[in-house]
Formats: sequence, structure tokens, C-alpha cells
Amino acid sequence: MARAYSVSEMLKLRKITIPFKGDWYKAFSTPERTGIWFVWGNSGNGKSSFVMQLCKELAQYGKVAYNSLEEGSSLSVQNALTRVNMQEVNRRFLLLDCEPIEVLSTRLLKKKSPDFVVIDSFQYSMLTYKAYIKLKELHKNKLLIFVSHADGKQPSGRAAKSVMYDAALKIYVEGYKAVSKGRYIGPNGGMYVIWHEGVEQYWGDFTGETLEDNKE
Repeated sequence: MARAYSVSEMLKLRKITIPFKGDWYKAFSTPERTGIWFVWGNSGNGKSSFVMQLCKELAQYGKVAYNSLEEGSSLSVQNALTRVNMQEVNRRFLLLDCEPIEVLSTRLLKKKSPDFVVIDSFQYSMLTYKAYIKLKELHKNKLLIFVSHADGKQPSGRAAKSVMYDAALKIYVEGYKAVSKGRYIGPNGGMYVIWHEGVEQYWGDFTGETLEDNKE
């Protein structure tokens, strides 16, 4: 039987968070270090750039594994690593070349395994929602970040939508802006600018004051 907590006991529980600073804190506050995050958006809107920037930032707080299921170790992935200068966190970042989810799960059970895991993409993982729940429950001590294709402004596929609803931090990427739609929203209202020039080209004169217009 699961543990039951009184209100006072629950409020005394110490949760380990990620102490984001700067633009990351302004957008996403200090989210819990474990759990599920979900990033989605259409191609050509800066999603891959955002994920790489996020990986580099998370490497300040632990070891990151990026499971490149969709592109493997392709030139485009190499270029993405170069753009964010990932070499600066070389020892804290691990690129997995199309590692099957079953193998990844076994890796995560080992000592000194990565703290933060990016799975790109959810569609290429071939996970059902039932299999996702099993993976989530098995690795409660990890932060699992799923990257998803989009169908319009929604994740592509029924299972992906279910995972998005389950995630603690939901991040929608459009026009080189990443917007928090989850439980962690920083003081600027939950927006992270991926590429300023791209934002200006996509949205016109951008002042950062129209975030609410882009939330659902």
C-alpha cells in the first residue's frame, strides 16, 4: 500500500530542484529534478536548437544523455552540437546513437548513469502509453525529456498527447520561442527565446509582451 501523508508531512517533504538561473529561471523557474518533461513543435521552428541548448544547460547540474533515435549521429546533429558549443560540457553530455528504449532503460539502472535523459523523438521510440508509464515508474529517480513531432499546435499521435498531459513541464516551440504550458512557469510568464533574430523574423517586432496571445 502506498504511503499516505498528512498535510504537514507533505509540506515538510524536501524536493530536489534544478536551480536554473538567468533566462532559464525567468522562463521555467526551478523545476523538480526528476519526472517527465515534454517538448513539441513543428519542424523549422527551433525545436532542435532549443533541445540542444537545454541539454547544455542541464549539464551544469548533472550528466545528460541525448538519445538521438531519429537522426542518430548524422551531420545535422553534429552541426547542432557545434552551434551550442557542447564541447564545453563534454564530460557531462553523452550522445546515444539510436539506442533502443529497452537498452536505454537497462543503461539507466546502472550506477552513475545519466541524471537527465532526452528521447528524440517520441514517435521514433515506438512507445505506447502503457509502455511509457512502465518506463516512467521504473526510472522515478531520473528526469526523462521527450521530444515530439507536432500536428498543428498539438503533439502528433494519441500516445504523444497522453504523455504531454502527464508531463510536469510541457514546452511548446513555435517561431523560435519555447513556451511553458506546464506546472513550472518563471517570472517572465514562461517564455524562453531560442534565437532572437529568428523570433523577430517570425513574429515581427517582438517585445516579449505578447506571450499570452500564444498560449492555449
